[in-house]
Amino acid sequence: MSRPLMVNAFDPAQAAELPDAVALLLERRRRVLGPSYKLFYEEPVHVVRAEGVWLYGPDGTRYLDVYNNVPAVGHCHPHVVEAVTRQVARLNTHTRYLYDIVLTYAEKLLTTFPAELANVMFTCTGSESSDLAVRVARNVTGGTGVIVTENAYHGVTAAVSEFSPSLGPGVPLGPHVRVVPAPDAYRLGPDVGAIFAGHVERAIADLRRYGMRPAALVTDTIFSSDGILPGPAGFLAPAAAAIRAAGGVLVADEVQPGFARLGEAMWGFARHGITPDLVVLGKPMGNGIPLAGVVARPEMLADFALKARYFNTFGGNPVSCAAGLAVLEVIEAEDLQRNALEVGRYLLDGLRNIARNFPSLGDVRGAGLFIGADFVRDPVTKEPAPEIAARLVNALRRRNVLISASGLEGNVLKIRPPLPFSRGDADIFLEAMQSALAEQG
Repeated sequence: MSRPLMVNAFDPAQAAELPDAVALLLERRRRVLGPSYKLFYEEPVHVVRAEGVWLYGPDGTRYLDVYNNVPAVGHCHPHVVEAVTRQVARLNTHTRYLYDIVLTYAEKLLTTFPAELANVMFTCTGSESSDLAVRVARNVTGGTGVIVTENAYHGVTAAVSEFSPSLGPGVPLGPHVRVVPAPDAYRLGPDVGAIFAGHVERAIADLRRYGMRPAALVTDTIFSSDGILPGPAGFLAPAAAAIRAAGGVLVADEVQPGFARLGEAMWGFARHGITPDLVVLGKPMGNGIPLAGVVARPEMLADFALKARYFNTFGGNPVSCAAGLAVLEVIEAEDLQRNALEVGRYLLDGLRNIARNFPSLGDVRGAGLFIGADFVRDPVTKEPAPEIAARLVNALRRRNVLISASGLEGNVLKIRPPLPFSRGDADIFLEAMQSALAEQG
């Protein structure tokens, strides 16, 4: 059963046990927002401001953010704040007029991609971007079939939720969707690339059996919701070749792994030595300002543009583009890709040292500042232990360290802090992790 969007979710039945001020906020939230929105932790966190890698509660308590990739360059980064403030005081309107900032931003963004990926279409959310990418893929290929991993999350629109199995059994997959097992090298071994490609080929064959042509393999290049599956680098290439041989295209979802997070490269697909046909961008693109997009090979868009008359009122508006440009400038000026690589390695080493004393921490894996800590009931059978991960998430929260979990069973701690995360911040996290594990016994 798919779990990740419910992993670490607050249980409203426990509201009576919380402090009065928190319980009052929860009641107000229930009354006006309804039941669909979910909160983290056994005791939800109330925050009133943020800076860098820290969130602050109303009483001044500070929480180390080891999870939030939306403020990629740090909460309330002064350069981003100044750029947004300056632009919103000058111009913000829809996208049917000419203005310079969208072009300046698009030009700078595209310099970070291979030359073949030379066009970008802007949206407001990653869900919109996933929707648009699949529309383009279907137009180019004439196919309808979409292949994703077993616990993938690509968005919440009606169309995209049909190929986001992590939303759970209450959100049915589309009849045109085929789900393949996640490429988990910890459990499958070094041949994971060939195994994954074989699963993709079987999914293609099954689509054809039911009279459907494949349109796209859509994959998050770090397999975030499947439990953070980074390697070995290059393993995605055979699957990319398989979908293309079948007449489909490769859609790389870079919403979570992109924007220098993986350290080795600006984009996750680069670790695999491949160039996708379409790239989905989202969350960290504007450091909290709604901004997303699809980067594409120009030939993918030529016929689509003639037929679709695509328009997005706010996608690529001046204020969002100012935020996006500022994010790229900060990544470059502060050398955050190098920081992700170096601090990520430091975190990996620290976690692996901790794992030597705790057999339940079966695997530590990652790239840059995107790390998974895989908890198991038995290091030999590698049976997932979601109960251990859940206890640790809340034990860390009690130590003012914010994190969550991932994976089909919810047994993998998802370590994904803002990019300015330092060695000092890593030491705080590692000390809290050691303490929380020791507490579990």
